[in-house]
Amino acid sequence: MEKKPYFAVLLRHSIYAGMFLLSKAAFDGGMNNFIFVFYRQAIATVFLLPIALYFEWKTAPPLSFVTFAKIFMLSLFGITASLDLQGVALIYTSASLAAATVNSIPVFTFLFALLFRLEVLRLRSIVGIAKVGGIVFCTGGVLVLVFYKGPQLTLFNNHHLFTIHNQHPLHDASTHTWLKGCLLMMASNILWALSLVLQAFVLKSYPSTLLFTTLQCLVSSFQSFIVAIALERDLDEWKLGWDLRLLAVLYCGIVATGVTYSIQTWLIKKKGPVFLAMSTPIVLVLTTLGSAFLFGENISLGSGIGGLLLIAGLYSVLWGKSKELKLNLGPKEIDRECSLPVKESDTTKS
Repeated sequence: MEKKPYFAVLLRHSIYAGMFLLSKAAFDGGMNNFIFVFYRQAIATVFLLPIALYFEWKTAPPLSFVTFAKIFMLSLFGITASLDLQGVALIYTSASLAAATVNSIPVFTFLFALLFRLEVLRLRSIVGIAKVGGIVFCTGGVLVLVFYKGPQLTLFNNHHLFTIHNQHPLHDASTHTWLKGCLLMMASNILWALSLVLQAFVLKSYPSTLLFTTLQCLVSSFQSFIVAIALERDLDEWKLGWDLRLLAVLYCGIVATGVTYSIQTWLIKKKGPVFLAMSTPIVLVLTTLGSAFLFGENISLGSGIGGLLLIAGLYSVLWGKSKELKLNLGPKEIDRECSLPVKESDTTKS
């Protein structure tokens, strides 16, 4: 059995776990989340642009105004709005909750694919029942995450390496704040899932995936700058020193975008999108352990139950999808439905 894909998928998900942890630490350290999104997108653009030009400039099709307009809109709600919402949600909640809700993205993607008639749902077949079951599990997981916190489950006896005192004015430990954070996180994931489905249409007319990703980063850099400058005029908040803030934006802009893009592309070619999506819960495990060990963060019973329900929903939908593809029942164009992006193109999501 070839071990490289398993090491690669573990590396990819470890990078994502680090992204959630560093983003949360930067926000709790007082960094403005809107400025953070601008910096990470700008850094991602600078990193990806020369690579994209080198590999795809000569083979890329002409970029028409209509195609650019589509990329602009995809970037607006799929990256800029999605990452801004996720940033606020991270301030209100926790890194482990953000990692848990990532498992809902393939389910939301399936729902949008169904809406745009890229997917089929046969309720009288075992495949259709599995997909519906996944939707039910996912919905239940979201409801539990939003409305039930429960007792705190202490990990590692509260011994941790770092203590970061939350300095962000938005932060509040109240149930009301947690509720808002959960809803914002799910809204972020819904926007991202919608952009995944719509990307399939744009990529048909502009199939240069690396240039497409770079253009999204570039456009979202301008968009996020406008949002950030409108909401934060204090120049001191824009300064980056040799500290955690700089590390977080460099890590998210370069490692969580460029490195994971390469890993994801290789994994999909090697093992397919379903293999990649089915390994997504690893991010939740690594993020939860990292939050507890590094920052002393406890996980609530509600987050644990909700996360398990989301994972159950993910696997139910993916099982139905893989069964459908084996039986050749559904459209082949939506193989990408199960693929989780490098949230930037992904371009990642923090």
